[in-house]
Amino acid sequence: MNLVDLREVSVAEVTSAVRRLCISANCNVPREAIAALERAVETEESPVGREILKQILENHRIAREEGVAACQDTGVAMVFVELGQDVHLTGGDLYEAINEGVRQGYKEGYLRKSLVADPLFKRVNTGDNTPAMIYIDIVPGDDLKITVAPKGGGAENMSALAMLTPAAGVEGVKSFVTEQVKKAGPNPCPPIVVGVGIGGTFDRVAVLAKRALLRPVGSRNPHPMYADLEKELLGEINKLGIGPQGFGGRTTALAVNIEFAPCHIACMPVAVNLNCHVGPHESAVI
Repeated sequence: MNLVDLREVSVAEVTSAVRRLCISANCNVPREAIAALERAVETEESPVGREILKQILENHRIAREEGVAACQDTGVAMVFVELGQDVHLTGGDLYEAINEGVRQGYKEGYLRKSLVADPLFKRVNTGDNTPAMIYIDIVPGDDLKITVAPKGGGAENMSALAMLTPAAGVEGVKSFVTEQVKKAGPNPCPPIVVGVGIGGTFDRVAVLAKRALLRPVGSRNPHPMYADLEKELLGEINKLGIGPQGFGGRTTALAVNIEFAPCHIACMPVAVNLNCHVGPHESAVI
């Protein structure tokens, strides 16, 4: 393919899309998550739990209608890019274009800035919520898909990764995931969405768990055995009794989403990444 056959996309379009997505993702809880919360109101056995779920739904209604953040923690801006191999980006650097979109979005949307430049010695806020955490995949085609997924600190702090042995098997994975949710308790603001990565390597399995959270609540892994494991884990987690906001009940999680990848014969990495009930993420295709 010659350069003339490539589709040109200006990075200014990327900045504009990221700016809009940062604001919209923080203010508009995904519709499928709202539907899951509404179903939970009908099935939750705890009176306190039902009332909390109703308050959560009211909070999300106000956020959507008034254009304000659904949660005060508007998080780290995680940006997932699927870049078509037939796209030619023009006008600047893709990473800087994404970060400029985050700067603009967090300023214009009056969203809390939560990034510190140095994680250990000099924890000074960068003031504009950059740099974003950027993940780029090259894919076939001439589209550019951008997903912005703000990630709050309370849920992120409850993440965990284990390098299990293959002998641990399905029961080992189930035990690790449920134990991590139990340890998390009310900290990630349940009801939660549980992202699970299985396989790959030490670094990749964490990204698999994060990507799992981008799937719609209520969707299932296309592999039937992993789909069954998702349903089984959801049932086990909701038996823990943590309940909405940790006040007890059966609605601890709205969904368990699993993503998996091939791995070394001697390894079985497993990662757990939690989202609160807000679970903000939104996509755009340029």
